Amino acid sequence: MKASLVNGLAHLALGLVWLLHWLPLPVLARLGQGLGVLLHSVGRARRDVARKNLALCFPEKTEAERHRLVREHFQWTGRSLLERGLLWHASAERLKRLIHVEGDVHLAERSSQPVMWLVPHFVGLEVAGAATQLFQTRMGCDIYTAQSNPVMDAAFHKGRARFGLALLFNRQQGAIPVVRAIKKGVAFFNASDMDFGLRDAAFVPFFGQPAATLLAPSRMARSLEMVVQPLIAEMLPGGQGYRVRFMPAWTHWPSGDPEADAAEMNRYIEEQIRAMPAQYFWVHKRFKTRPPGSSPVY
Repeated sequence: MKASLVNGLAHLALGLVWLLHWLPLPVLARLGQGLGVLLHSVGRARRDVARKNLALCFPEKTEAERHRLVREHFQWTGRSLLERGLLWHASAERLKRLIHVEGDVHLAERSSQPVMWLVPHFVGLEVAGAATQLFQTRMGCDIYTAQSNPVMDAAFHKGRARFGLALLFNRQQGAIPVVRAIKKGVAFFNASDMDFGLRDAAFVPFFGQPAATLLAPSRMARSLEMVVQPLIAEMLPGGQGYRVRFMPAWTHWPSGDPEADAAEMNRYIEEQIRAMPAQYFWVHKRFKTRPPGSSPVY
């Protein structure tokens, strides 16, 4: 009975998201901001996580400045939740009008080497995934964390792969299916800037704090001779749409030293965060895994 109720609520939420996607983006954006204000008010646990992250990463800011950043972050997050309906249901023609791409969009198509798209966790992450399917023709693959609710999990999978250029692998499947796909010429959409524990990771600085950071991206890029191209997704104010920047490919990475590469990756992401700090995924417990002897952060 409980599972049936949860599934029913999931269907209701997904139906609402589908209905809202018909609205003009400026209206949908306002509704999303309102949802963010509500989530900020009721989501004390995640609000505290975001505040702690910002206190660690931006100690030079006043507490009032950080609190304003958290409120703004929740508004962007609210938008990203409601506007997911656009990405999952709007026509390709409408999305192409809303998503503005910049840079070397077609690198993966012409590269003789497999390509890794390195995509930091900004709130517009889903937009970056859509852009790789709408504006270039190279098949891409992604590792995703399965949702606990089967209705939501099926919706995530269908929505992210609906344009036919995305292969999604459950994190529980491990890296082998991804490596096989890459060897066949599939690009890898890699959003690895999260705390996945210490398995194949090392503590390297992130805004001056020791952060468990995966070494696998560097090792994979080196062993498969991959070209690494960062993608930065930005949600634009109001109804202006989104911007996805296909950045220049890295020529110095991987270096052969996975730990040094992880630190370099974190420094790069820091630079991007400083340009739009409210849009980074601050509600994630980035410093959950701690060095031996260190006190818990959260």
